[in-house]
Amino acid sequence: MATTVPALDDARAESLAKALWKEPILPVLLEFMRIPNKSPAFDAAWREHGFMERAVQLVAGFCKEHGPKGLTVEVIREGDRTPVILMELPGTNDDTVLLYGHLDKQPEMIGWSEGLDPWVPVIQGDKLYGRGGADDGYAAFASIAALRILEDQGLPRPRCVVLIEACEESGSFDLPFYVDKLADRIGKPSLVVCLDSGCGNYEQLWSTTSLRGLISGTLRVDILKNGVHSGEAGGIVPSSFFIARKLLSRIEDLETGKVTVPELQVDIPPQRAAQARGMAEALGAEHVRGHLPFVEGAHAMADDPTEILLNGTWRPALATVGAAGLPAPADAGNVLRPFTTLKLSIRVPPLVDPNRAAAAVKALLEADAPYGAKVSFTVGDVASGWSAPPLAPWLDSALNRASTAFFGRPAVHMGEGGTIPFMAMLGARFPEAQFLITGVLGPGSNAHGPNEFLHLPTAERLTACVASVLRDHAAR
Repeated sequence: MATTVPALDDARAESLAKALWKEPILPVLLEFMRIPNKSPAFDAAWREHGFMERAVQLVAGFCKEHGPKGLTVEVIREGDRTPVILMELPGTNDDTVLLYGHLDKQPEMIGWSEGLDPWVPVIQGDKLYGRGGADDGYAAFASIAALRILEDQGLPRPRCVVLIEACEESGSFDLPFYVDKLADRIGKPSLVVCLDSGCGNYEQLWSTTSLRGLISGTLRVDILKNGVHSGEAGGIVPSSFFIARKLLSRIEDLETGKVTVPELQVDIPPQRAAQARGMAEALGAEHVRGHLPFVEGAHAMADDPTEILLNGTWRPALATVGAAGLPAPADAGNVLRPFTTLKLSIRVPPLVDPNRAAAAVKALLEADAPYGAKVSFTVGDVASGWSAPPLAPWLDSALNRASTAFFGRPAVHMGEGGTIPFMAMLGARFPEAQFLITGVLGPGSNAHGPNEFLHLPTAERLTACVASVLRDHAAR
């Protein structure tokens, strides 16, 4: 039965969100962005360097000082695992909402524009440049601000648990342990709010309804014991690179670029296809076709905007992301090289079993090696994709109301081509929960790459939207 709950004063909520982002959030976020707290996968000595601990203490200290009355903040450590910050705020009803974010960061990457630096935050107009602001340092601050908005208006609220982890960029390998350990304290949330996703534009609220999984692996082809002059061996010994190309054609059509492995295919649910059409309409065909930084004259692998979006969210894709055994062009001699190693990244559609698919890829690559070459495919990281449960009517209405109130346009549902490893785990752990997966990583924000930025007005509006959804959750 719906509960009579006072309406959110939108103007007051928006005003407070802007005020909180100006002070105290922004100064502390700038300090956070200066800390090179790279995820453990990129900093094996993270304990010794102490950057992660500095970031944890900074975020936890902010939340203790500026959180709503009654908020408890605890840093939990277990052995050599990365820490988590667990915050609990009692509610006016028995329902629980879990809000999630992370504070570890990607490495620097090269290619930052002049005047920008990963560890020196810079504000240019509405954009805050620097590593880890949008992905995902803002999440803890936005969560606290959303709870402050509800407190300011004296509105009923669910019990809120905020969980901030420190190894998401390394695949969240510690998160399942902590979710198990803290199961009694987390409870069974009826809504999970994740602030670590993207947005198609900065003009409305975006809800991620699916994520692709990932298979990474290393393909190595050996044909010679050592390099041999091409004048002696050329035309007699097949090059290891040629063999690698032949092997890749077993899993990818060289004419179309489509991945052909049956275990990587899935029927796209009609609802997700409809959401892709809605996303294409919201963004416009020209944006969908051209939002990525193509060189002049280049274009996408499809023309229809809906098909482009489905290619990037519900279909498998192969990329060669690294190589070894090839010298730099300036250092390359006329030598037939003994081996080629390629690092492969395969994006896996939601609903596909990535372990079964990885085994199929390995079998295809290693079977009947051309010319008797020595071929191995070593599977690396494997992560499941995720598809959200059907959207409850109250949440559908809440998202549209919040987006219209604070952005002036209705909400849009979207699939994401990337992977958030913990989402599949949380989806399995809390099968009855609804999910609001959203974020500030919009066009050009360039998470993981150079010139990452946080669009500050979007962060402010999203904060107010989260408060609005929490109010509607209490009233449902």
